[in-house]
Amino acid sequence: MSVNSNIKQLYNYVSLIGILVVLCPLFISIAISTQLLVFGIGIIFLSVVLQSLDDFKTSATGVHYENTFFKGITNRKLSAWLLGISLTTFYIFVYWFPDLLEPLVKAVDPFSYYLRGIPADQWFLYGTFYTSAVLIMGTKALIKYRSVAYHVRRTLSVMFFQFILAWLIPAFLIKLNQPEFYFSYFWPLKYDYLFPGTINYLTSQPGALGTFMIFWGASLTFVGTPVLTYFFGKRWYCSWVCGCGGLAETAGDSFRHLSSSSTSSWKLERFIIYPTLAFIVIVTATLWVNSISNGKILGDFSNGASSTYGFLIGSLFSGVIGVGFYPLLGTRVWCRFGCPMAAILGIQQKYFSRFRITTNGSQCISCGNCTTYCEMGIDVKSYAQQGQNIVRASCVGCGICATVCPRGVLKLENKSDHDRLNNPLQPTSAGWKMN
Repeated sequence: MSVNSNIKQLYNYVSLIGILVVLCPLFISIAISTQLLVFGIGIIFLSVVLQSLDDFKTSATGVHYENTFFKGITNRKLSAWLLGISLTTFYIFVYWFPDLLEPLVKAVDPFSYYLRGIPADQWFLYGTFYTSAVLIMGTKALIKYRSVAYHVRRTLSVMFFQFILAWLIPAFLIKLNQPEFYFSYFWPLKYDYLFPGTINYLTSQPGALGTFMIFWGASLTFVGTPVLTYFFGKRWYCSWVCGCGGLAETAGDSFRHLSSSSTSSWKLERFIIYPTLAFIVIVTATLWVNSISNGKILGDFSNGASSTYGFLIGSLFSGVIGVGFYPLLGTRVWCRFGCPMAAILGIQQKYFSRFRITTNGSQCISCGNCTTYCEMGIDVKSYAQQGQNIVRASCVGCGICATVCPRGVLKLENKSDHDRLNNPLQPTSAGWKMN
């Protein structure tokens, strides 16, 4: 084993020690659990950064995926299964057995009191771990993709939105005796934001902030989303803003090649995601009918449907399967097969958006890198070989396919068809640059 391999293995062991230190409060009754938690997260961050810098020092300029299929944790070996089981178990505890996490919840109490003015609960613990994962692995992504400005900006964006809009601001709102609200999420992803109960609750709060929250969520859902998707495709949200996408693009980056690109997976994707969208549309509509009629028309049906959606989609699919199965099925299981927000954005992107990935088939050498590392399981190579533009509803515009292409065949564009006809792309020896 080379010296460099020994160093990488040492970094992995240090990260494992950091994880064990973070979990210490679960198994040992100690009074310094908060300090251990911070120390453990610090160890993990330091080892990840040092390993990334070591890769930077020993590799040539560019984005590399060497040895991806030779590492057990990124090739569905025993370590991948253990990680998947651990993540799945954590999600099950968070959703249904939070008492088992009580020692860890107590460990983040000081942060909760400082930010929110109240004791921590399992959701604050979860949000803290989630945000830490995005920031730590986002730093790794910044180092890894340092040579591509698009990825640097995209990674900084998801780190900002997760830390500020999805963690810090909601916590401060509670401290100010205001409703907890996540400004980077809106219906149908945050499915209850258009429920009559939520709207009644927000409008009943003193001051105008609750009303503004309703306006913010509704305007982003019905105006902001179609406008931004028309100009930039669904990538403006799925790869730049959304916390689900943020975790996938940072903590899940090493598992992107595990997404299946088979035709059967594509069919399954369409078979599940659009009925999921229809499900939440029906639930929201029935809740409003029930609210307006004071329960005379649908009775308890709408509430039962809401609870069913919350369990099956909001908890089991998006959390337990969506993240717990990263090491086995890839990083975008939820985004690809279940997210109703992705379904709406995908329809708008496919039929109404200026965004697409253009190809230059004459330059394609059929290496397959683009298909291999597409986290959405799109067979990009087949489009490139035929010289067809990629206008797929599932594409999140992460841009990795263009980055790993050795011939500059792929280009991310935000242009109208008129602009493309009047200003055809002229490839150069330097390759095509991404917007």
